[in-house]
Amino acid sequence: MSKGKGKLVDTSAQLDNLPWVEKYRPKSLSDLVSHEDITSTIETFIDANRLPHLLFYGPPGTGKTSTILACARKLYGDHYKSMILELNASDDRGIEVVREQIKNFASTRTMYSSGFKLILLDEADAMTTQAQAALRRVIEKYTKNVRFCIVCNYVSKIIPAIQSRCTRFRFAPLETEQIEKRLETIVEAEGINLTEDGKGALLKLSRGDMRRALNILQACHAAYERVDETAIYNCTGHPHPNDIHQIVHWMLSEEYTTVFQRIESLKQDSGLALQDILEEVHLYLRDVELPSNSKVFLLEALSDIEYRLGEGANETIQLGALVGAFKLGTSLASPQA
Repeated sequence: MSKGKGKLVDTSAQLDNLPWVEKYRPKSLSDLVSHEDITSTIETFIDANRLPHLLFYGPPGTGKTSTILACARKLYGDHYKSMILELNASDDRGIEVVREQIKNFASTRTMYSSGFKLILLDEADAMTTQAQAALRRVIEKYTKNVRFCIVCNYVSKIIPAIQSRCTRFRFAPLETEQIEKRLETIVEAEGINLTEDGKGALLKLSRGDMRRALNILQACHAAYERVDETAIYNCTGHPHPNDIHQIVHWMLSEEYTTVFQRIESLKQDSGLALQDILEEVHLYLRDVELPSNSKVFLLEALSDIEYRLGEGANETIQLGALVGAFKLGTSLASPQA
């Protein structure tokens, strides 16, 4: 319990109401489950009081934001919130933010320390080129007072001038074992009835993304007493592996019209999106024995269909293209071809 203005605040209740992504966010660099080479290098910078500007990039949910927040705790202790400015560049990405919020924070001296403060610029790859150009000058001008940590998914969208001013670290997708270890801790702490097949499905769907794994687990725990494989797939709306096996079997062996109608019916009954079906069919094809020319043809066709879906193409038409591609692909595999 902590005392607020005239009333007591139950901190344990506040923690229970938090999303698990925040509730179980690592508090220190040693709590992070991966990227030991990166965390050890940053710890060396901090111990030597020579922290440079940082650029973290890599897929979502790999610990980029958690790492810099853990750095802030190590640098400033309990006062870290007043020593760090967090901006999400996908919302505040205009040049005004660079000239006002960042500039104002960077130009003020620290209150609890004689050293520097931190500016965390999240999703910086969403910033406009003009804002990044303005940021370049702010980084140079206020290096004495602040260190910038720029976080993004795609480093190619950060202008070279900013990249050259930062020490870059790439955060790779997490290993399955690393996610599994953290999940076991949370399952025990929350008293979740997670089955082995449910854990396998959760790890498969997470694809190296810890945030995604925790969000799926929390949603399933809220909806089901027993979190098994079926619960995981029902909760996420993701195609079940048995459905994907059936779809591929139909496309490889059945007549075009029959296949199209069956898949369309399955999509409607299970509420599946063609985009999700494409992703799972792609993964399934990697383990199916097909002649090389057929597999290459099908993978190329899948990529074209995914691109068209991303550009807003009609799902029904693209489903027809998917079935047609498999008919052509199987003909390449036949002796007549």
